[in-house]
Amino acid sequence: MQLARLQALLILLWLASALAIVGVYFYVSPVLAWTGGSALVLGPAMVLGLEFLALHRFGRTPRVPTASAAQLWCAWAGELWAAWLTFCWHQPFCSRRYADQLGPEHGGQRGVVLVHGYMCNRGIWNGWMKVLAQQGRPFMALNLAPVFGEIDPHAAAIEEAITRMTRATGLAPLVVGHSMGGLVLRAWLRQARAPERVHRLVSLGTPHRGTWLAQWGHTRNAQQMCIGSPWLEALDKDSPRAWHRYWVCFYSNADNIVFPACHAMLEGTDNRFVPGLAHVQMVHAPAVMAAVLALLEAPLWQSCAHPLKSTPTDSVSGL
Repeated sequence: MQLARLQALLILLWLASALAIVGVYFYVSPVLAWTGGSALVLGPAMVLGLEFLALHRFGRTPRVPTASAAQLWCAWAGELWAAWLTFCWHQPFCSRRYADQLGPEHGGQRGVVLVHGYMCNRGIWNGWMKVLAQQGRPFMALNLAPVFGEIDPHAAAIEEAITRMTRATGLAPLVVGHSMGGLVLRAWLRQARAPERVHRLVSLGTPHRGTWLAQWGHTRNAQQMCIGSPWLEALDKDSPRAWHRYWVCFYSNADNIVFPACHAMLEGTDNRFVPGLAHVQMVHAPAVMAAVLALLEAPLWQSCAHPLKSTPTDSVSGL
């Protein structure tokens, strides 16, 4: 809840500053007033634009088709809407809108555990929780804390959630992590060393091999997500290839946070290409949600020796 309060305060200060600029300068120059206020309000759009420029410049890889200009433009617009929805509404003001659904009436139903990423809270999953609640499906959405701490300690929250969900339903849960949340799941797996305790582990836009953008982050968890970081190298070393058959990894050529795109893939696992989707937009995409929830009834993917392909063939339909 600390992150929700912080984001709510920042949003209110941001809007108040924009109104103050308009009010102070309006009688001097209405054009200057509205220009200044608009620039402040539209600041996030410009930041996103810089991220997509960095993606275009540094995110190319022969393993994944390069996003077209049209895809990048649509992804920027989609990410702008998804970011506004997530960071200006769901996370600061509605993170507790849907309570965890975990009761004795859910025995025998496979549950879902949802794990958010960097600078997020459980509110990012509101769309998923609404659908799961309507379906009567048991679910838990976590709040990881501290926000800027190391990744490994969050594994304790995953352990507790999996234990509670399994005890309540009698079935191993489907566990989904967005962005850094997927690395939290890998940290849990390294500690628990028991992949059979989950039905599947799903990552959405997770920097399994790091991301170029993380080098500009100064927090401990951001540094751990840098390409070639000692933490990621140790994680790979301590993760047997046999575990990869439990993973399904969604990745995109228009991900403005995790790039190059192949860094969101795990060698020898079920990697699924979602073309033209940005980072937060991926969580809000109905086709991605449908594909993930379809895994609740799907048998475990058998092949664990499947190399990464230079041309993706397993794209999520409906995008």
